Amino acid sequence: MGEDDEGKRVNRQRNRGRVTAAALAAMCAAAVLPGQAHAAGPGMYAFDPDAKNVQGAVTNVEASTLDEGTPYRSSIKPGEKLYYRVTLDEDSAAYVSAVAVPSGSGAVSYGDGITISLRETDDTQCSTGRASFGSGAYARPISAYAFRTVKEGSSTCQEGGPYDVLVERESKATSSPETWDLELRFLQEPKLKSGTSMPTEAPESWPSASAKPLTGNQQKRSGGSGFSQATSLENGRWQDKVAPGQTRFFRVPVDWGQQIHATAALSNSTSAKRDFVGSALTLSLANPAQGPVSDASLSYSGGPASASLRPLPLVAYRNRFDSSSQVNAMRFAGWYYLSVSLSPKLKESYGAEPIPFELSVQVKNKAGDSPYEGDAGVFGVTDQDREVARKGQNAEQAAKSGPMTVVAAAGIGTGSVLVLGLGVWTLLARRRATAAAPVGGQPAAGHPAGGGHQPPQGW
Repeated sequence: MGEDDEGKRVNRQRNRGRVTAAALAAMCAAAVLPGQAHAAGPGMYAFDPDAKNVQGAVTNVEASTLDEGTPYRSSIKPGEKLYYRVTLDEDSAAYVSAVAVPSGSGAVSYGDGITISLRETDDTQCSTGRASFGSGAYARPISAYAFRTVKEGSSTCQEGGPYDVLVERESKATSSPETWDLELRFLQEPKLKSGTSMPTEAPESWPSASAKPLTGNQQKRSGGSGFSQATSLENGRWQDKVAPGQTRFFRVPVDWGQQIHATAALSNSTSAKRDFVGSALTLSLANPAQGPVSDASLSYSGGPASASLRPLPLVAYRNRFDSSSQVNAMRFAGWYYLSVSLSPKLKESYGAEPIPFELSVQVKNKAGDSPYEGDAGVFGVTDQDREVARKGQNAEQAAKSGPMTVVAAAGIGTGSVLVLGLGVWTLLARRRATAAAPVGGQPAAGHPAGGGHQPPQGW
């Protein structure tokens, strides 16, 4: 073989090696990137990908059991009353939430909504929560929760054992009769540190001044389409777009002793029209148990408009003893959820294109200590949570962006990636050995016959 032919052969080997290495690099790069949220169209809600299907029962004795920490997906028709069942321990506060998801095209009326209650099996109520569309009477995800609060001296709902969860739907005769989807979740609060004496009375006061407007540059961060896809935020001015009939979800870590402020500002329309739309945008806040805390709405006439949440108390254990639902919902630390919904009525006057909005978020005060024994779970804020908020990841992305999680995002098993990587390494090593060997087949200096390469670090 001449020198030219030998040179061509070596170049072919090198090029093949480069292609194979590039393929491996691309595979690994895709594997280590955080999973991307699946965008949902206007009016579409992204259910938790781990949600299990469960059917509500019309009688409590036939109710299916909801496991703690597991998301569930169900459905409810107009006027239905459906039972589910949970098992509580003797000394943990418990929470059961329901997110109602009407069809984006279905008509709803003022007062339409859901009620959820937690009850002893003799029908004694522990608590009841309700969510409705209010003055912003358009279809969008709404959430409600019921809970059992452990309180010394109370005789209601304090024992461990089975409890009923009742979800009821109210819809006016003029509303759409379509079935609503439900996303259900049951959580129990961690136990308090042994020997800890917590306040048993509501706070008398808290800082109630509105936050000063933030300055500085806006940053773009696209919201998710459900609680499980809520995009993480830290303090700042965040820019996104929302289409008529769409809801964008975000989440903010709020620790013990901290106070959250939020404002949504809708930009002007590029349309020449200036039609008035009442309750055009709704800004809502929900707590880590997906219980509603507060909301604000704005009207729109084609020009800039904004709405801010009312000042809320600092996160404190004692808030749970307040009679105000806004105060007692600020009872634990964790991820707090902000959602921005735009009325589908804007489509008639301003078109179907998304309208830019700014979400301003401020979390004030230094974080306090957790009152719980051990891991706080969803009822706490960690350094990792703060890093996730800085990066803007949702829960799914954060879970997949750690070491050796490639694989779930790429749809390939860990073992498959390792085997494939080692196989490619072996192929490259053999080709390098072949390319380095003289034509006569003898090993080149410094390369033992059979290959003396070691696998690259990291495999």
